[in-house]
Amino acid sequence: MTSAPVRHPWTLVARRELATKLVDRTFLVGTLLTLALIVGIVVVQAVLSERAETYDVVATAPATAMAETVAERATDLDEKVRVTVVPVPDDAAAEAALEDEEADAWLTTRDGTWVLVGYDDVPRDLEDVTATVVRDVTVTENSAAAGTSVESITAGSELDTEVLVGDAEQRDFALGVAFALAFLFYLSSVVFGMTLANSVVEEKQSRIVEIIATKIPVRQLLAGKVLGNTVLAVGQMALYAALGLIGLTFTSFGSFLPSVTGALAWFLVFFLVGFLLIACLWAVAGALASRTEDVQSTSTPVTLLLIGIFFGSAFLDGTAQTVMSYVPPASAVLMPQRILEGDALWWEPVVALVLLLVAAAAVILGAERLYRRSLLQTQGRLSMREAWSAPE
Repeated sequence: MTSAPVRHPWTLVARRELATKLVDRTFLVGTLLTLALIVGIVVVQAVLSERAETYDVVATAPATAMAETVAERATDLDEKVRVTVVPVPDDAAAEAALEDEEADAWLTTRDGTWVLVGYDDVPRDLEDVTATVVRDVTVTENSAAAGTSVESITAGSELDTEVLVGDAEQRDFALGVAFALAFLFYLSSVVFGMTLANSVVEEKQSRIVEIIATKIPVRQLLAGKVLGNTVLAVGQMALYAALGLIGLTFTSFGSFLPSVTGALAWFLVFFLVGFLLIACLWAVAGALASRTEDVQSTSTPVTLLLIGIFFGSAFLDGTAQTVMSYVPPASAVLMPQRILEGDALWWEPVVALVLLLVAAAAVILGAERLYRRSLLQTQGRLSMREAWSAPE
């Protein structure tokens, strides 16, 4: 009794790709290490964002009152700054305390000017707090001496800041997220792509593919391999993104998450289509090779393309970034990046996604022909031109 033929052979290939990867120790260890790295980064960020810094400031008798005022008001001005005053008898003792690293700074006055002295550096947050206190105290004393009020002297002298688009800290956060996503796209494309290419050439080199091709149409084999690896890559990316979002809720950046969740959803959609396109190119790179040693050469164009996309996401801005965010496959990274930065109108990702889908369809058709005509060619490494014109 013969078994019924499989209606969609590509599903068998896809399931085999999934099953093979999910029990592969290298894949599992790599995924767990990446998850641990994400957790570690989030934990470090949470600790750093909550940690208060305590500074020991030495002062001689003439500066002790000012130093104590700085200590009293430091936490009110910056909740992460605490100041402890260490009285010293003279300037020599203050310098010795800095040289022996027994103090972080020395507050003194010279020729009517307050000076904050450090050994080789003055902490920026301590400098900001001290400057504010010194200014407030000095203005109060000068206004009292002039027989007027602080409010009268400082009226109209305040400086407020604002930005035309968004919030500066939020924008920096968005840029950091965009860079992380671009790096993950590059990493996933290289890791899964190289695995896919090696899998193709190993089956070709061992001649197993000749047996498989008698049972399954070659285009079905290509579809199964590409879709199986795409499911794995997208699933892994979604896992990383979810863990990162959960972790960020425990940091000072938690308030920014609502502003980036929509962009992350767009990124996963663009990642799905973009990776599908790139995976087809990796499969072709494997089919063009006849030995495992040839893959590095046949995959060079794909690797250079991914490097270009990654560096483009890091360095392109302005008009160049806008234009390239519509150009597949760079749009898979650059358009989500623009969404994160708040530079894209609502219709722009839709247009970019349509263009990416069209490009992916064209690449799939071309890759199918190249893959089909080169997979059974074992006489040596093929060029794309040779594969394109090779007989079936």
